[in-house]
Amino acid sequence: THLNQAGALVHVYQDGSIHLNHGGTEMGQGLFRKVAQVAAAGFGVDTGTVQITATDTGKVPNTSATAASSGSDLNGMAVKAACDTIRDRMAEFLAREHQTVPAKVHFENGRVFVGAEDMSFAEAAARCYQGRVSLSSTGFYATPKLSWDRKAGRGRAFYYFAYGAAVTEVVIDTLTGENRILRADILHDAGQSLNPAIDIGQIEGAYVQGAGWLTTEELVWDSKGRLRTHAPSTYKIPACSDRPDIFNVALWDGRNREETIYRSKAVGEPPFMLGISAFMALADACAACGSHYPDLQAPATAEAVLAAVKRARGAGQ
Repeated sequence: THLNQAGALVHVYQDGSIHLNHGGTEMGQGLFRKVAQVAAAGFGVDTGTVQITATDTGKVPNTSATAASSGSDLNGMAVKAACDTIRDRMAEFLAREHQTVPAKVHFENGRVFVGAEDMSFAEAAARCYQGRVSLSSTGFYATPKLSWDRKAGRGRAFYYFAYGAAVTEVVIDTLTGENRILRADILHDAGQSLNPAIDIGQIEGAYVQGAGWLTTEELVWDSKGRLRTHAPSTYKIPACSDRPDIFNVALWDGRNREETIYRSKAVGEPPFMLGISAFMALADACAACGSHYPDLQAPATAEAVLAAVKRARGAGQ
């Protein structure tokens, strides 16, 4: 459970720009974009106001691995904690300056409303700077409710679960075993999605990756124990052309019951398992060739599919 923690560093400058650094690694999954959205939402500004620099342990130390689909959960909450601290300082100063209470200070649409008066966020930041208010803060988050007794094998290892369902339609060539995914319909639980476009893209990619895992990515060793499928020329990962011709992805409309970042859920590895639907569809297609449900082995390569078809046809003769 010790890896379920994250830190962040946020600066607000007197021109209204925001700089943040956190412990997550961007590898194309959209983490930086989501974390920028969290910071922007915290101050009620546009994401263009937020600048993120590369992850650096000189700024945020003791970073946890960006793995297990935890990047947004951990770093998003750490950034929110830092932003909340700065916003509360600003609200307290502006309220005192206008002889009101912090509860009546609101940050919305790039402006700050203090009672009956409003100003731009940049102006509010400048006033706070001139009033000697600290506009920098660290943030820290540790996932709650987790515990695990390694010896007893008991405890709560996960904060929440993500759910998904997929229906896949395939076609097979009974003479060669070649096959294609024609259609996939997916419903996935992303909680209250931070960024639906990013999440849907992650679900699509994870499904195709999962389908490749169970259909084409075969490991072959020779008689001397050497791996022969060690390169893209022999280890067949799915290509863009292997995606379903009809690909429908919808997000389940429901908030996470646990207090995650804006009640969202991780979307990275969970949809990977939806690729099982493609494998099971191939097994059903093989079974349709005879009266017996064949023992289709994974990965369901063309050779494996052809062998399963022959077993289905030969059963009962």
